[in-house]
Amino acid sequence: MIDGKSLTMLTDFYEFTMAGGFWNSSARNTVGYYDMYFRTVPDGGGYVIACGLESMIEYLSHLHFTDEDIEYLRSKKIFAEDFLDYLKDFRFCCDVWAVPEGTPMFPGEPFVTVRGPVIQAQLLETMILICMNHQTLIATKASRVVRAAKGRPVMEFGARRAQGYAAAILGARAAYIAGCDSTSCTISDRDYHIPASGTMAHSWVQLFPSEYEAFAAYAKSYPDKCVLLIDTYNVLKSGLPNAIKCFREVVLPTGNRPLGVRIDSGDVTYLTKKMRKILDDEGFEDCKIVVSNSLDEYIIADLLAQGAQIDSFGVGERLITSRSEPVLGGVYKLTAIEDENGNIIPKIKLSENVSKITTPCFKQIYRLYSRDTDKALADIVTLHDEKIDDSKDLTIFDPEFTWKKKTVTNFYAKPLMEKIFENGQLVYTLPSIEEIKSHCVSQMETVWDEVKRFENPHKYYVDLSEKLWSIKQKMLDEFSK
Repeated sequence: MIDGKSLTMLTDFYEFTMAGGFWNSSARNTVGYYDMYFRTVPDGGGYVIACGLESMIEYLSHLHFTDEDIEYLRSKKIFAEDFLDYLKDFRFCCDVWAVPEGTPMFPGEPFVTVRGPVIQAQLLETMILICMNHQTLIATKASRVVRAAKGRPVMEFGARRAQGYAAAILGARAAYIAGCDSTSCTISDRDYHIPASGTMAHSWVQLFPSEYEAFAAYAKSYPDKCVLLIDTYNVLKSGLPNAIKCFREVVLPTGNRPLGVRIDSGDVTYLTKKMRKILDDEGFEDCKIVVSNSLDEYIIADLLAQGAQIDSFGVGERLITSRSEPVLGGVYKLTAIEDENGNIIPKIKLSENVSKITTPCFKQIYRLYSRDTDKALADIVTLHDEKIDDSKDLTIFDPEFTWKKKTVTNFYAKPLMEKIFENGQLVYTLPSIEEIKSHCVSQMETVWDEVKRFENPHKYYVDLSEKLWSIKQKMLDEFSK
């Protein structure tokens, strides 16, 4: 819902032309299986953080067509009246499986699987991709930024640079799940209980007769939460001396200590080193130094490598837009249908581009963990009813380069996909955002550091079970004749 409006019509028009075509054909009652997955990791990274499931659930829980929607479709003069009658009485009746939010995921693995009448399941494509692509992208970028900060708090500061208000709100949510500590976006605090943070802009300082008076006025209003922006004029000659004077004359007499100073420009490494020494020499060793201004994981890593004295970061436009690579590129593909007896018939899409060849069948994902370290060793995509026997060694193989094999020993296996909707009814208990964030932290700890490298990460194993691989290979062989 947006501003009280249903999002059912937020879809590509070809979803309706296909649905109308299904209605007019023998495919009207065909049950199909669709997977949502992605092909490549943004920024050349080794993983993504699955995010957006809650938004998808909200969308699926409110699917209906209004009279206005029906009249609009009728005005196109291409849809049969009985098809419009079907939409008017529309009831969502699909089954949906998905990976919990906060789970690290890898190329080719389904995040979401939808089973249901193709006339319904096809209509969901656009909105499922909107929900999952955007929030997964932002969560992944935030995860990289947080790791670069090496335990220092990261505040998401991107609302004003987001691509629309929904992107600002949901982007803040995704960033928090992936490890950010707070957001500048107030509505995200109200709606998702993400701690809101923020102090002042340069305009606050400019509005007063002097920089010191601006600092003093702010400190009087918030003596127990005083963070001052000190780069409006000159950090070392004006801003920091006036801040220290304000701390002594306004903050300390109230029995409080200043929380910090922030800079948003300049040579950050040089300035923060000087600032730290001056603050320490003046008895404000506990005063934090906060830095913002077009930061990303690479800049943060470089600053810390250069010895910059930074206690926390405010990261805005390059996080909220994932500026370095602003598209996840997830897709939604048909992988199987059911015949009249309920038998699952696999479907495959071929391409000269190997990465665009789909993996057929109704599937599950198993993650294999070491019993010694609890680290993730590999994922295996299986048929939905396959079970992984983790009581004995398992040999896995690369689905493209099949001679590349690995024997996994002393492991345990966990299925990743959970049932979300059954016959259109929600059967999944939505976790709180804190529970999702904790899940993300715990699951990221299972991923090897080599997979989390910014540059040339180790490729995580995502293999197909022998049964699934055989089905896919047989279909490839048949279509190549």
